[in-house]
Amino acid sequence: MKLVGKEIDKDSKGSITLTPENPEDMWHAYNIITVGDTIRGSTFRKVQTESSTGTSSSSRVRLTLTLRVEGIDFDTQGCMLRVKGRNVTENEHVKMGAYHTIDLELNRKFTLGKSEWDSITMERVESACDPTVHADLGAVIMQEGIAHVCLITPAMTLVRAKLETTIPRKRKGHCDQHDKGLQKFFDQIMQALLRHVNFDVVKCVLLASPGFVKDQFYEYMFQVAVKMDNKLLLENKSKFVLVHASSGFKHSLKEVLSDPTVTAKLADTKAAAEVKALEQFYTILQLDPDRAFYGVKHVECANESQAIETLLISDELFRSQNIGERKRYVSLVESVRENGGDVKIFSSLHVSGEQLGQLTGVAAILRFPMADMSDESSDGEDT
Repeated sequence: MKLVGKEIDKDSKGSITLTPENPEDMWHAYNIITVGDTIRGSTFRKVQTESSTGTSSSSRVRLTLTLRVEGIDFDTQGCMLRVKGRNVTENEHVKMGAYHTIDLELNRKFTLGKSEWDSITMERVESACDPTVHADLGAVIMQEGIAHVCLITPAMTLVRAKLETTIPRKRKGHCDQHDKGLQKFFDQIMQALLRHVNFDVVKCVLLASPGFVKDQFYEYMFQVAVKMDNKLLLENKSKFVLVHASSGFKHSLKEVLSDPTVTAKLADTKAAAEVKALEQFYTILQLDPDRAFYGVKHVECANESQAIETLLISDELFRSQNIGERKRYVSLVESVRENGGDVKIFSSLHVSGEQLGQLTGVAAILRFPMADMSDESSDGEDT
């Protein structure tokens, strides 16, 4: 998604102009647009004209309309988004108050106006417009002396670091210079990885090379991590996947990503953080139920005691047509973050998001047990 312009006042009222650049951006737009907003965009309208002789003809005219949103329809298969509403600006072809539908198109900008841009919606806009935020795959393509550190999004590959260094050749009985050069090279790759890869977002890091260079680097990196007690690398060790590549240049990435074994591994890791959090919640619910709450009322009560360690919440809740309800969930997320809790917003398009939806869409892992709360009778679905 490309951010074209932003006009928001101190009361969080205003508009943002965006250009969707890939099908995934339509999903972001679906989560940003809500009933009651205004949307201005290009669309077609069938217009009938009558000649002086009394004969009428119709033609499709492209025009720009501003609608007050009354309905949003998202096609998950085709990633198509249709927005229905009433026209709110003067137009020679469409009367004020007349219904119309705008189909959002790739590479065609639209302007979205809101009476209030809350923190969750702004976070979604920033995430959609910053490719590094939703780049959930990292890769290091290497051979001796050459390495490319990349971030991969559904739409593009970003080279974050290109490393080139001369490594002395091995000589019979004299391998010290070669080993020192290789060690220095591996250290440069490791520093570039730590600098450019956000392990909170990235679900998998591919290490690819011809021969055994990737294996040597992997072994070196975790030897250093143990020695230096680098918790970031040690905690994310399972995210590294070693694969073969024909060279250390960027073009080799294409063959790596098309490898069926890699494709299968990536599918398993796409929503790894959310799946892990949900599994942890179910485990605690079974073994220590006083530390696992679900349903908005129980979760809010736990939050009042600053007891929430991890909040699990579905993005579906932020699409509620009830403004008060949306504000309630936004307030909950902001409060948990202020109290030092971790917030995981689940996509309702993922299996883990569907599972969370069956638990009312909101759940929490607590820092400490709250037995009194769990003893209270449940209020149904806690709406």
